[in-house]
Amino acid sequence: MFYQGVLTKMQTEFAEPIQYYLILENDFLNMNQLLDKTITMEFVKHQCLKCGLEKPIYRQGFCKDDFFDIPQAGDWIMRPELSTAHLDIEDRDLEYEKKVQLQPHIVYLANSSNVKVGVTRKGQVPTRWIDQGAHEAIEIVEAPNRYLAGITEVALKNYVADKTNWRKMLKNDIEDESLTEWRDRLKGYIPEEALEYFIASNKETNIIFPVNKYPEKPKSLNIEKEQSYTGKLVGIKGQYLIFEDDRVFNVRSNEGLVVRFSVA
Repeated sequence: MFYQGVLTKMQTEFAEPIQYYLILENDFLNMNQLLDKTITMEFVKHQCLKCGLEKPIYRQGFCKDDFFDIPQAGDWIMRPELSTAHLDIEDRDLEYEKKVQLQPHIVYLANSSNVKVGVTRKGQVPTRWIDQGAHEAIEIVEAPNRYLAGITEVALKNYVADKTNWRKMLKNDIEDESLTEWRDRLKGYIPEEALEYFIASNKETNIIFPVNKYPEKPKSLNIEKEQSYTGKLVGIKGQYLIFEDDRVFNVRSNEGLVVRFSVA
């Protein structure tokens, strides 16, 4: 059976294990049901997620023209501390920026390859943790806007990592940590203007991924370069498809690519 469509990040459902869904133009695939099946992927073309045109993808699924124009790709997306909607100052589209920035945001600790600090909208919990491949996470600050969450992250990353080692995460080369102890340890470094939003008592969330076999030496699959690949799917973690030969495919980093799938 063949499936074809432009890639966007897999949708997830919090369960044991996490359920993954790939949404294509005319198909809705539960990827968990494809575990231990042989999948062939073929690169077809590019398709910008914004304009829909067949143009090279620059970043985040967008062509270069759209990436430097649309509010969904503003610098404050990756760097929340640059948010200015709370000051009524526009970056690219103030209406959109107010809608996104002026809502509750969570500063969290997640353990995927190591303990890291991050920021996400409250409505994206626990989706954000799942996408990062974290096996445990905890909320430590609930700020009323993106800016306050962003300056808190900046302050805390002087004392804890803010990046995930994707190879270590995929190999499951991780250690359990007491995130409540980390939370209490980091409290003293939270900026004064965000301290009132500190979450003093809550529990860790544990996440179980559908993986039958972890790769020993994960090697990233570049489907655009290779044009076609066939492999047995043995796991899904974060936004990665894991294959039996240790190849891994990051669906999110390939957004905007039109791919044809066939399942044996």
